[in-house]
Amino acid sequence: MRDADRLAELAEIARQRGRGHAAERLGIDRRRFLAASGAALGALALAACDSMGPKSAKSLLTFAMNQNEVLERTLFRHTSIDVPKASALPAGSHFPSYFVSRHVPVWDPAVRGPWHLEVSGLVRTPLRLSLADLAALPRIGYKLDHFCVEGWTAVATRTGVRVADLARLAGADRAARYVDFQSFDDGYHESWDIESAMHPQTLIVYAQDGHYLNAAWGAPARVFSPVKLGYKNTKYLTRIVFLPERNGGYWSDQGYEWYGGV
Repeated sequence: MRDADRLAELAEIARQRGRGHAAERLGIDRRRFLAASGAALGALALAACDSMGPKSAKSLLTFAMNQNEVLERTLFRHTSIDVPKASALPAGSHFPSYFVSRHVPVWDPAVRGPWHLEVSGLVRTPLRLSLADLAALPRIGYKLDHFCVEGWTAVATRTGVRVADLARLAGADRAARYVDFQSFDDGYHESWDIESAMHPQTLIVYAQDGHYLNAAWGAPARVFSPVKLGYKNTKYLTRIVFLPERNGGYWSDQGYEWYGGV
């Protein structure tokens, strides 16, 4: 069966059944599906480079990325819930640390003043929350998988506040279709689709494995969700902005897939 026919079959299964992960029901795990779909669409772009020149290749790559996003939105249902394997052990202190600054970003109150998380954009009531304010809101704790674009997976217990609860508290407008998560890590940010942001396991995390976040893991707070690859989960969070249109992101602007779904 041709790759295009296979992808069409997966999409049709998802449409008919309306729930779950169609690729997995056919015995294809998520990473293998993304690799297969990316390879199929990427082959078209390579053909364009060889036969039609770089301008045609660029338009074809854009088409390929858009089609890949359509497939991900169709197949990777936002109603899916991440449940790590019972045998999975927390990564603990071995959990990798990533940041884009030259050194581990640390919020210095003497220089920046007290840390606050701002919630703004298309909202009725903008919020400015301290860490104590966040901790006083309804608390959610989940043992969750972390999926890295490099191919590894790690497990940790994340504690925080649902982004959906913050959206309700701020009175997010229905016109907001995207959410941008911004940080003090050298301007790092990533925007998400509203459906992924409102997923019940998408949290503004301030504690991991029973302890407040340390600087290596994104203190004072970071966004985390198992429905997005690691690079979409902005650490060192300072602002959540509800937007009518998406505005890219640190890695997305450098060629990484914008949607970044798992």
